[in-house]
Amino acid sequence: MKNFVFISPNFPENYKNFCVHLKLNGFRVLGIGDCPYSGLSSALKNSLDEYYAVASLSDYEEVYRAVAFFIHKYGRIEYLESNNEYWLELDARLRTDFNITSGLSVKDMKKVKFKSEMKKYYKKAGIKVAEYCFVKSLAGCKKFIKKFGFPVIVKPDNGVGANATYRINNYEELENFLKTAPQGYIMEEEIKALVNSYDAIVDANGNPVFESGLIETASLMDIVNNAENSAYYYPPEPLPDVREIGRKTLKAFKVKNRFVHFEFFRLDCDQRIGRKGELIALEVNMRPAGGGSTDMADYANSADVYKIWADVMAFGQTSFVCGEKFYCAYAGRRNGKNFYYSEQDIRDKYGANLITVEKQPEAVAAMMGDLMFLAKFKTKEQAEEFFTEVFKEQIF
Repeated sequence: MKNFVFISPNFPENYKNFCVHLKLNGFRVLGIGDCPYSGLSSALKNSLDEYYAVASLSDYEEVYRAVAFFIHKYGRIEYLESNNEYWLELDARLRTDFNITSGLSVKDMKKVKFKSEMKKYYKKAGIKVAEYCFVKSLAGCKKFIKKFGFPVIVKPDNGVGANATYRINNYEELENFLKTAPQGYIMEEEIKALVNSYDAIVDANGNPVFESGLIETASLMDIVNNAENSAYYYPPEPLPDVREIGRKTLKAFKVKNRFVHFEFFRLDCDQRIGRKGELIALEVNMRPAGGGSTDMADYANSADVYKIWADVMAFGQTSFVCGEKFYCAYAGRRNGKNFYYSEQDIRDKYGANLITVEKQPEAVAAMMGDLMFLAKFKTKEQAEEFFTEVFKEQIF
């Protein structure tokens, strides 16, 4: 029996499904997390052969001892994974220290965590990227701005999504930013675009066995910085150019045995970098899309990505066949806005389409909105109407 160590199997909550299917596929599933065993769901408890609770997953020595304990008790660890951006570097360090060769190691982290390094691999694959410079001095930033103009975007070189990402419109804002700017920032030319993603489960030979991807209808940076509503959807399948550029990126980064979420900008007008509608590389994420997006991919494809991933881990392939296709739409309302339709109105109007209505945890509300409506539709037009109705505001 092969041993699979899953880091933080209880968070996000839906990740228990990865463990459920690993267990069904014959793995000995060993969990390490910072939640007491009593706090785990029954489904997760039933899927774990043993669970080692640590005070903090950020304490490497404590997590190291947990893995060492499992090796002493059960023998060699074949797989170790969290499928979580926050723990990618922890996973890699543990694999390196315990010679677990089934996933990314420490030497792989630079190219998959630092945006400046990602750009090198994109360029080798012939994929366009936004030009950038490191934020080190006012003089260096001014030189970059002289070439590309305002506005510019500043973001952490090692960061995720739109977290701590800002638009700078003039020199006064630049000087104010530099007064308090932390280390490790890059500056990019602004790209006027919305995100299209390529989400895939990739086998040991680098071939995608499942492909999907989200489409933004509002900029995540603006959602976070301007407290706007959040909206995106999963179409029934990736658009042809998204599939093409996603597969090129898989080859460029030599991805194997992983669930990935690659983000691209689709230009919304002609710009220095390209023509309207063209795709530009944004960033690679060597894990599933965050939050409930894995479930949205399931709803759009009548699939089970947790099983498909676990099948690849166990057998190198999957026999799962997707079913009926839908547009799965996420609408996240922001508190403080005076919406035309109440929550109950939306429930009444879209009851046959709604999958769930939930309040979002404070930790993700800045990106995802405070109240989420998740629904699926047969056509793009129906999904677009849904967004319009959910976000419609009172006019006085």
